[in-house]
Amino acid sequence: MGDRAKSTRIAILREDRCKPNKCNQECKKSCPPVKQGKLCIEVSAKSTMATISEELCIGCGICVKKCPFNAIEIINLPKALDKETTHRYGVNTFKLHRLPIPKLGNVVGLVGKNGTGKSTALKILSGDLKPNLGRFDNPPTWQEILKNLEHELRNYLNQIHENKLKAVIKPQYVDNIAKEANDMIVGRELEKMDERGVKAEVCVDLELNQLLDRKVGELSGGELQRFAIAVTVMQDAQMYMFDEPSSYLDIKQRLKAAQVIRSLLTPKRYVIVVEHDLSVLDYLSDYVCCLYGNPGAYGVVTVPYTVKQGINVYLDGYAPTENLRFRQESLTFKTPQESVEEIQTYARYKYPSMSKTQGDFKLRVIEGEFTDSQIIVMLGENGTGKTTFIRMLARGFIGEDPFQPEAEMMETFVVSYKPQRILVNSNGSVSSLLKKRMVNIHDSQFVSDVIKPLEIEDLMDRNVQDLSDSEQRINASKVIRRFILHNKKTAFVVEHDFIMATYLADRVIVYEGKPSIDCVANAPQSLLTGMNLFLSNLILVMEVDKVRVIDENGLKTFFGHSGHQRDQIDVFLFLLA
Repeated sequence: MGDRAKSTRIAILREDRCKPNKCNQECKKSCPPVKQGKLCIEVSAKSTMATISEELCIGCGICVKKCPFNAIEIINLPKALDKETTHRYGVNTFKLHRLPIPKLGNVVGLVGKNGTGKSTALKILSGDLKPNLGRFDNPPTWQEILKNLEHELRNYLNQIHENKLKAVIKPQYVDNIAKEANDMIVGRELEKMDERGVKAEVCVDLELNQLLDRKVGELSGGELQRFAIAVTVMQDAQMYMFDEPSSYLDIKQRLKAAQVIRSLLTPKRYVIVVEHDLSVLDYLSDYVCCLYGNPGAYGVVTVPYTVKQGINVYLDGYAPTENLRFRQESLTFKTPQESVEEIQTYARYKYPSMSKTQGDFKLRVIEGEFTDSQIIVMLGENGTGKTTFIRMLARGFIGEDPFQPEAEMMETFVVSYKPQRILVNSNGSVSSLLKKRMVNIHDSQFVSDVIKPLEIEDLMDRNVQDLSDSEQRINASKVIRRFILHNKKTAFVVEHDFIMATYLADRVIVYEGKPSIDCVANAPQSLLTGMNLFLSNLILVMEVDKVRVIDENGLKTFFGHSGHQRDQIDVFLFLLA
C-alpha cells in the first residue's frame, strides 16, 4: 500500500502488436482481478485491441509475460508526476509529463531518446496540439491548462492560444519534403517563403545557390536538410523550432547551419532545437532540457539546465533535480588503450597508395594498414571520397580504371555496406528479410550482441515498409563495437557526430582537400592525432570562437575565445562551441 501511495501505475498497449484475433486472450484469462470479477482487462476475439484499467491493475505483471506478442507494458511512475501530466493520446497510450520552457532571446536545446515525447512537445509548443493534461476523455479548458504552469511557459502558451504568436517547425524527416514537393523548383520555393528578405544571405551560408534550378525531389539527404532549414529561417515568426537539423550534414555543414539558426535570435524571438549530436547541441544552445522515459510509453522533460550541466546530465544518465537515474550506465569517453599482447594477436591487412578519378573528382589514397577487431572512423566533409574509398577496397583495384584488364590488383575484401540513406524495396516482414539476408540470425552470440540490444525482436512481425528511420545512437554504437570485437572483423565508419565518432574510433582516417574536386585520404592514425588534424583544419575554416573537451569526466570548460592562441590547446576531442 505504501508503494502504491508513492507511485502511479500506467499500462501501455502497443497498437501495432496487440492482435486479439490471433491469440487466446491470455492477458485477460490470466489476470487476477478479472478472475475476481473485475473488468481490469477487456478484450475479445472480435476486438481490434485490448484495454487495461490502470485503476484496477494490481501491477502483478502476469499479463506482460503471457502476451504472445509482447504488446503490454506495466510501468510504475513517481506519484508526483501525476500533477505534471501534459498530454496523453488515449487509453493505454503514450503519456508526456511537463514541457520544455521557451526562453526569449535564447536557444533551448532538447536531447533524449526517440519516442520520449520530443515531437509531441513541439506540436504543443507550435499550437498544432492542445494539451489535455491526461484527460483525453474530458479535455480541459485553456484556463485549466494555464493555471498551474510556470510563468514563462504560461505566458508563451497563452500567446499561442490567442494566436498572437507565429511558430514554424523544421520537420524531423526531410525525406518527406521530397515526396510532397517533388516537382517544385528549389529557387522558386525559397523565393516564395522569403518573408524576411534574407534569401541571398541564407543561400550563401547553406550552399544552396548551386541548387536553385533543381527540383526538390532530386535533392540528396544533405541538400534536403539545408533546403528545409532555409525555408524555416526565411519565414517571419516569433518561435522557430528545428527537429534534428544536423542529420545528413557533415561537421562543417552542421556548424554552418548552427550559425544560421543562432542568427535568428533577437530579444523577441524563441528558438528550440531537438538535437542528438551533443557537439552541435552545445554549439547551438543557451539552455538544455533532457527528455527521459520509456520510448513509446512515457516521457518526462527536465527543467532547463545550463548547457554544460545539461550535457553532463545526459552523459551521466542522472537528473539531480529529480534524484533519478534514467540510464543504467553513464556514457564515458576514454582513449582506447591497446596492450602489446593484444596487438600481437591481431591479423594485419595493408592497402597500397591508390587513386581514382570520377568525372571532375579525383581521390588519392595514402597507403595504410588496419587490423581485425578494429573500428576506423573516416572524418571529412561530404564529397571527399569516403564511400569511393570503401568501394576501392571492396573491388580490390589500384589503378584509375578498375574495369581495364591491366589495372593493378591488390587483396580484395568482402564488404558489408550500410548506406547513409536506406531505400526499402522489400514488402515482407522484418523476420523474413533477415532470414533471407543472414544465415546466423539465431546464433546466440549474434542475438546477444545485435538482436537484443537493438530491440529487433520487437520488430520481427512488422512490415519493413512500416518502419520509421529513427535511430538510437548510443545502442547502435555499442552494438557495432561489440560485434566487431567478438567477431574479429574490421569496421570503417563514416560518422559526423563527434561524440559517437570518438566513442567508436580505434583509429581515424582524415580526408583533406576540396570536396568533389581533389581530395586525399590520409593513412589511419591514432584517435587523438587524427582528431587534432581534422579539428585544426576545421577551426581555420570556420573561425569558431571556443572549443570544449569531453573526456571520461564529462564536458569540461571551454578553452578560450577568438584572439587567444590556438596552440594552448594540446588535445582536441570535440569541437563544441
